Amino acid sequence: MERSFTEEVKSLRLGTGDEFVGEGILAVTKALLQSGVSYVGGYQGAPISHLIDVLSDAKDLLDELGVHLETNASEAAAAAMLGASINYPIRGAVAWKSTVGTNVASDALANLSSAGVRGGALIVIGEDYGEGSSIMQERSHAFAMKSQIWLLDPRPNLATIVSMVEHGFQLSEASSTPVMLELRIRACHVHGSFQTRDNQRPAVSTYAQVQAPEFDYGRIVLPPSSYVQEKHKVEVRWPNAIAYVRDHHLNEVFPGDITELGILCQGGMYNATIRSLQQLGLADAFGHSRIPIYCMNVTYPLIPEEITTFCAGRTHVLVIEEGQPAFIEEAILAALRRADINGSIVHGKDVLPMAGEYTGETVLAGMLRFVQAAAPTGLNLDDIQSRYSRLTAPKARASELLGGPVPTRPPGFCVGCPERPVFSAMKLIERDSGAFHISADIGCHLFSTLPPFNIGNTVLGYGLGLASNAAIDPLFGRRTVTVMGDGGFWHNGLTSGIANSMFNRDDGILVIMNNGYTSATGTQHIPSSPHQPDNKMTGMSLRKALEGVGVKWVKTVTTYKVSQMKETLAEAMSSTYAGLKVIIAESECQLEKQRRLRPLVNALLARGQRVIRTRFGVDEDTCSGDHSCIRLSGCPSLTIRESSDPLKVDPVAHVNNGCVGCSLCGEVAHAAVLCPSFYRAEVVQNPGWWDRLQWLLNRAVISVLQRA
Repeated sequence: MERSFTEEVKSLRLGTGDEFVGEGILAVTKALLQSGVSYVGGYQGAPISHLIDVLSDAKDLLDELGVHLETNASEAAAAAMLGASINYPIRGAVAWKSTVGTNVASDALANLSSAGVRGGALIVIGEDYGEGSSIMQERSHAFAMKSQIWLLDPRPNLATIVSMVEHGFQLSEASSTPVMLELRIRACHVHGSFQTRDNQRPAVSTYAQVQAPEFDYGRIVLPPSSYVQEKHKVEVRWPNAIAYVRDHHLNEVFPGDITELGILCQGGMYNATIRSLQQLGLADAFGHSRIPIYCMNVTYPLIPEEITTFCAGRTHVLVIEEGQPAFIEEAILAALRRADINGSIVHGKDVLPMAGEYTGETVLAGMLRFVQAAAPTGLNLDDIQSRYSRLTAPKARASELLGGPVPTRPPGFCVGCPERPVFSAMKLIERDSGAFHISADIGCHLFSTLPPFNIGNTVLGYGLGLASNAAIDPLFGRRTVTVMGDGGFWHNGLTSGIANSMFNRDDGILVIMNNGYTSATGTQHIPSSPHQPDNKMTGMSLRKALEGVGVKWVKTVTTYKVSQMKETLAEAMSSTYAGLKVIIAESECQLEKQRRLRPLVNALLARGQRVIRTRFGVDEDTCSGDHSCIRLSGCPSLTIRESSDPLKVDPVAHVNNGCVGCSLCGEVAHAAVLCPSFYRAEVVQNPGWWDRLQWLLNRAVISVLQRA
């Protein structure tokens, strides 16, 4: 995994009266156990990947409580697990990254919401929105509205987050409706503390199992039950949800002395809101705001009477709602109109951006515009403007000195990544025979679309690369290629892509990056991982699965062998075989490999044992300064530096200390017939007498040759 939580999970055993200190996602895990959850599932994906990782490390505790943990094959599989709560009073929770994960799970979620639940069903979604996101910019709010799933957006404070988890189960049971708990990236990793309670052994668990099935035709999503279920949502579940939110005061009101104004914000935006007020001198360091704030820890459904009560008598109110469309702002306007409250001027997207992440800087600028537009009595606007100018002056000055914006820093392959050589081979084929269409897929390999490769024409969804290639391949002048990861293969690719391609007798080329993990989300295990935990099945393989659906043309190539990869790709492109051709590009994720080997190497060194480390380098006397090697490799450890030869004006290639000895640079130089400036060296630590003797002999021979 990306990191181990072996030490952190000890805090999950804290009991009543103890203080938990840690980060947000661990607090969520503790809250689940305090709520008597019976089962937990999920699919990895930032920012909530750690939830499943933490629970995996806490397996002993889960076993003691009788809690079942399932690491699901996809978000749809996780959502389908919640079906256990439809007929039985069983509390369950699942987690995934939204909105992509919610899209994958949409069929199961829609049916779940229609049928309703008896046991509390909580969906923890990582709202991966803004500059930290790796997906399209969309919100989960629309899905909650569409399927009538209640949406919690807790204030980024551990006590509030824990409270919302616990209330989430109760709200779900009070309204017979699944509940989403939305956590932004910063909320998942915010640090703080809260008072813990004892973990609850669930009423239904692996120790106390359901003994008899319960059947209720009214919970089957078929006509005419589905019509009744829709009516029940609006007439019973909705009012029950509103009553629960209102009666338990899930939304918070923070008073202030500037009563002419008011701020209504999503719970997740509270920290940015209060920080902007502090910077403008409108709140103190302890969070006491001069402008009253209505913090919506529940953003769907909204509570009209709370909104109208808060806005009544205020001349101007600001709605801080991140993202587009402005669902909340429009709903607030409608609520005020229905209540005939016309005295409040509502600001929102007029002073804040229509779309994009509401960073601290963005909210600060919007807050200034709001205060200036409202111009409340007794407030020194010149002082507020002066504060803002002082805060933003350093950035303005820096921009002036730089003479332009700082270049963007998109993500990229790790040093020694086993997927980079595949794209080096593709660039070599492009050099020889011209460019070809590549249908890309979600995963680390999507970084190939960035310089220096610029490979990959489309990306439509996780595991959907081959399916997206179904139309372009028969309409393109030459064979096309699809790239898919092993994580995407098991998630969706085997059924939606490969089975579909075989059924339709498509003639395409599929390259499967078999690095052993879902590496982009933190190297979690998948069915074909080379090193499985003790409680997971072993022996599942890509080749067996491919053969099972009838794929005949399958070749496995070690990714670092660039020449072989190039030849195999060229063979697939020119083959007379009509049908799907699959190349399994196989090498373990270098990041995971280094994490596994590093402690072993350190242990050997500590014992004084011999360790050999392979390094590559560039002979600057031979390097021509053409840098084709960099354009065909793109490895971060392969860079440039000034030549020590005063006659060489151009910088020379250089391999820095980040090198992990993957051999790509040398392989590329050989496959592309570049200059022979790369060399391979073995660094021996704790050398023995034979190593020292060899070194002395080598040095003597080299000295003689140099003199000659």
